[in-house]
Amino acid sequence: MVSVYMDRQDKTKQITDWRIWYNNKNNELMLTSYFASGKKYTLPMIRCAVIPTEATKGNLLIKGQSIIKPIERAETYGSRFTVIYYPGSNKPYVMNADEIEIISATNIMNEAIFDYFITVAKARINHAKGNDKLIAENVLRQMEKITPHPDTALHAYCFGKNQTRKLAQHFIYPFGVNESQLKAVEFAFTSQISIIEGPPGTGKTQTILNIIANILLNQKTVAILSNNNSAVENVYQKLAKEGLDYLVAKLGSADNRNLFFETGQTTLAKHTEHTTDIQVIDTTLNKLKSHLKAQNQVALLQAQIDELSIEKQYLKQWQNANLITKPQILDKYKLSPQKIADLLAYLNYLAMKRISFADRIQLLLNFRIIRAKFINDWEKRKEFIYALQFSYYENMLHQKTKLLNTYKKELKDHNFKQLLDNLTNTSMKHLKNHLYQHIHHQSTFTAQDYRNKFSEFTQRFPIIGSSTYSIINSIARGALLDYVIIDEASQQDIIPGILGLGCARNIIIVGDRKQLPHVPVKLQIIPPAEFYDCARYSLLDSFIGLFQNNIPINLLKEHYRCHPKIIQFCNKQFYDNQLIPMTHDNGEEALSLITTAKGNHTRNLSNLRELESLKKIGWEANCNTGYVAPYNNQINLSQEHLPEDMIKATTHKFQGRECDEIVFSTVLDKKWDSQKKISFVDDPHLINVAVSRAKNKFTLVTGDNVFTKNNQSIAALIRYIRYYANAKQLHDSPVISAFDLLYDEYDKSLEKLNIRLRTSDSKFKSEQIVAQLLREILAQEAFNSIKYHMQVDLFQLVSLKNNTFTPRELEFMRNRASCDFVLYFKMGKSPLGVIEADGYYHDSAQQAERDNVKNAILIKAGIPLLRLKTIDSNIKCKIAAFITGSLDNPIITTT
Repeated sequence: MVSVYMDRQDKTKQITDWRIWYNNKNNELMLTSYFASGKKYTLPMIRCAVIPTEATKGNLLIKGQSIIKPIERAETYGSRFTVIYYPGSNKPYVMNADEIEIISATNIMNEAIFDYFITVAKARINHAKGNDKLIAENVLRQMEKITPHPDTALHAYCFGKNQTRKLAQHFIYPFGVNESQLKAVEFAFTSQISIIEGPPGTGKTQTILNIIANILLNQKTVAILSNNNSAVENVYQKLAKEGLDYLVAKLGSADNRNLFFETGQTTLAKHTEHTTDIQVIDTTLNKLKSHLKAQNQVALLQAQIDELSIEKQYLKQWQNANLITKPQILDKYKLSPQKIADLLAYLNYLAMKRISFADRIQLLLNFRIIRAKFINDWEKRKEFIYALQFSYYENMLHQKTKLLNTYKKELKDHNFKQLLDNLTNTSMKHLKNHLYQHIHHQSTFTAQDYRNKFSEFTQRFPIIGSSTYSIINSIARGALLDYVIIDEASQQDIIPGILGLGCARNIIIVGDRKQLPHVPVKLQIIPPAEFYDCARYSLLDSFIGLFQNNIPINLLKEHYRCHPKIIQFCNKQFYDNQLIPMTHDNGEEALSLITTAKGNHTRNLSNLRELESLKKIGWEANCNTGYVAPYNNQINLSQEHLPEDMIKATTHKFQGRECDEIVFSTVLDKKWDSQKKISFVDDPHLINVAVSRAKNKFTLVTGDNVFTKNNQSIAALIRYIRYYANAKQLHDSPVISAFDLLYDEYDKSLEKLNIRLRTSDSKFKSEQIVAQLLREILAQEAFNSIKYHMQVDLFQLVSLKNNTFTPRELEFMRNRASCDFVLYFKMGKSPLGVIEADGYYHDSAQQAERDNVKNAILIKAGIPLLRLKTIDSNIKCKIAAFITGSLDNPIITTT
């Protein structure tokens, strides 16, 4: 109930209406009352009162506009009229209360976090010179222009509080979609802050475009920002390809803004295509959603089949080399791959002893082996074990292929490709029709007036492009955009990244922590909290560290760029095997390794021998080949020796690009001054970028054992190429690779079995202790490139091609002598060392002889050995020291 008093008299029941207005002649605020008789009565507001009257402070936002204006105070009369007073002026402005919103001011500018950012910005000005100093000054000026608002992403970031958003009712996907991208788009509209991690070739730009499309569908505004123009330009090009570039205001620097207003205001021809109702698109999308997982399963299963086929090929090679007769047919037992692994574990448990009646019962009940007498014959038992190993691969391949065909049939039966094409096409038509109806095509603006008409400007240009260094300069003072997308955020410094947060209600951070990071300015300024530290963290790292699981973080998994053999290295080495290769392996020679002759060939951060070696093998560049090296000097040298049309650049300059073929030259040699620089060249971010630039073929040119001792990404890459490359390789080492997938299953089964069979006096107790210690040690970051297998046959660890083995040693291996623990590199699957857990029975003369034979075999194979006695102390330290020593001098091996 509103009451109106004039000269202290209550006129509420006598009047039919009232209003407050400003008299410009008298410079007074007035109240006019209207009576039923048609008369009206006006008095200065100072002689009137309206109850209720509410006084507030904060910021003013006019509904339907995107500009926030700071005010001195506001007085709202009867919830109908609001009188606004601006700072530095006594003139009141009367507005309809239902057309504005008074927003409480945030004290963010006075908080320690923002004060730290200002301190850093000022320190960078003092630290910088020339053009860098001008840029730093410009950033500080923009920081001081930020209008504090409690609903901005900057407020959420500084206070560590993310807001949830109501999920949009409809979604469109005019640029196509997969399972990961669909989640990323939906997350962007359910949370004020969302993170998209986009590994190379996973459709990051496509995801951004779909997010933009849905922002436009909901008649919101968005800015696309990056610390470099190329990332934003990529989005421009894709929009232009679909005829949507007329929506983009390419702002940023003063030069870019002037260029845009001179040439960039294109118009759109009338949209005449038939459009599809959004409900029909919803139906298509819901049908498609149920099959997106099947699409990924097809790709995952194909990758697993490819891996199994390679390991089966290696097993066949080993069997042929060791004159293993054709494996038995085991179909009668009808064993699944898991059952085969369990049976192998059980046979290993039996070791060389004769089987008991209880063992026969176990073999019958668990494995359907009715006649088990043959297992007591050592030669037949060995043949049976080798047949089981071969059958494991056969059955697993059959199982995976059957499942693959099931998923393929699902996609075919439901016309998946047609559904996806329909969704893409109808979404694009619907979007274009929607835009034509809602975009004011005839509006024109100049560089001088667009900020004064910014709400109208963003209705005409709802997409703004800029660098993070210029976004506040590109918009009106106090303007708020509905969304800001910051691309390449792993290379984005926190300052100026926060400029984009200061003008955004919602923020979408896009980047990849596994690619090259930003290079911060190192200043000794202590942050108020760890993850705001501008000297340590990129904007992406800062958000993830600060919010952790309290914001949606979505990894784009489906990879479309590289040949499977190329991307699988990055997948296994850097992405924890989470990527899904969507490309196909048709037997192409996708990997190549060129090792230069021994010697120190590096001079002044260049290596002529690597270039000469590349040419000498008869290598020829195709029309889209890139030569990548870590140093500019090597790139300069390559200009003299490689074809002119070949793209040549450092790894840092190649980020964001791709070529059909990439040649990566590592440059360094074994000299002391080269080894000092090895951490730069062997950096995992740099190697990830170098490898993932290649679409069809990747060639590594490197020195002989230069990176072996460092044992980081390049050593892993060399092992990987040796294992997976189609080209013939020299296999001159007596050490062979493990059959990894088989042993993964085998170890799990053995562990499961030992838990069931464990007793207080079991001879496996010592092994259980070592296994637990190994798990703890290998969980450390320093050893994350290593795994271990238990009970590996010497016969399948050491190649018999080594003709130095004595008859006793050969007999020992053929009798299935095994190693307790074998340490392996995860990448390339080559062995690192052997650990033996020696119980009390190793003191016997017979066992001592066996141990000596095993020691001699491992010495000839070049495999380090650690023997642990159960009476030893400090076992954990001994194991860790052994692993560290083996890493310093790893085995040089081929498969």
